[in-house]
Amino acid sequence: MKTIQLNSRPVGIPKLSDFKFVSEEQEKIADGEMLLKASYISVDPYLRGRMMEGKSYIEPFELNKAISSGMIAEVMESKLNGFSKGDFVSGMLAWKEVQVSNGEGLLKVDAQKAALSSYLGVLGMTGLTAYFGLLEIGKPKAGETVVVSGAAGAVGGIVGQIAKLKGCRVVGIAGSDEKVNQLVSEFGFDAAINYNTSENMTQAIAEACPNGVDVYFDNVGGEISDGVMMNVNRFARIIVCGAISMYNATSVPMGPRVQPILIKNSVLMQGFIVSNYMEKFGEAIPQLAKWLQEGKLTSTETIVKGFENTPQAFIDLFEGKNKGKMIVKI
Repeated sequence: MKTIQLNSRPVGIPKLSDFKFVSEEQEKIADGEMLLKASYISVDPYLRGRMMEGKSYIEPFELNKAISSGMIAEVMESKLNGFSKGDFVSGMLAWKEVQVSNGEGLLKVDAQKAALSSYLGVLGMTGLTAYFGLLEIGKPKAGETVVVSGAAGAVGGIVGQIAKLKGCRVVGIAGSDEKVNQLVSEFGFDAAINYNTSENMTQAIAEACPNGVDVYFDNVGGEISDGVMMNVNRFARIIVCGAISMYNATSVPMGPRVQPILIKNSVLMQGFIVSNYMEKFGEAIPQLAKWLQEGKLTSTETIVKGFENTPQAFIDLFEGKNKGKMIVKI
């Protein structure tokens, strides 16, 4: 079986040489274990942070050890109660074609109720991140203006749709005219901005948000977020979910000092990780599934085929080559 390991810690944008493929003998299972075959692998921007050394909310990946992320796997053989051959499971697993697991942290998923890939997207951590970040921190009210950066990405598209369900005016920010058109035509956003063709983001946001910004769901950071900050209303809520514009920076970028804006407008600015709300997952997943079944949520995925293409799919995230959730199908 093949395993994908971290070969070197990336400097700037990751390169294929930062990863290496290693062939290993297939392990045997013991009592209380099961043998899993990878079906789908989730590649996400946050993995870039785990490739760096240093203290964070989760341990960094080790060099010459397998990388891990959200995965869907099929049970090939089981000596573990509650799991049978042919079952599908979801959870954090190593980037291995085949692996042994004791079932810790894994949940069975039903391919009859939803596409397996959706358990990595709208019905998985992606959907939960959008749901809790927006509703628990943003607390949107009908009639308010919600701005989403990285809006055509996995989390951003779901955030905007949930905000629309809550009666808000929603403005998305993305990196191409194709993505901007998709946000409006497919996801129901009220307006969208192409940051690559907007010379002045502060002005572009002001024009798209004539009543100012009440809630900002930030997936990007950098100059885009600087422009949003100049348009926030009193008592605005800023949800800091990601900062993809800075993940590959080789030095600390300098930007506006936001404290005067926060003070002047009594703005709440809060970062989060989805596991903060783990005890509430049981209430969120049925709601997301209900919206999906009712056609109130549209899920977009970019599927890359082949285990060997997993590193390239991850790198492509930083060039904006994905629409919605980026997933590798094995």
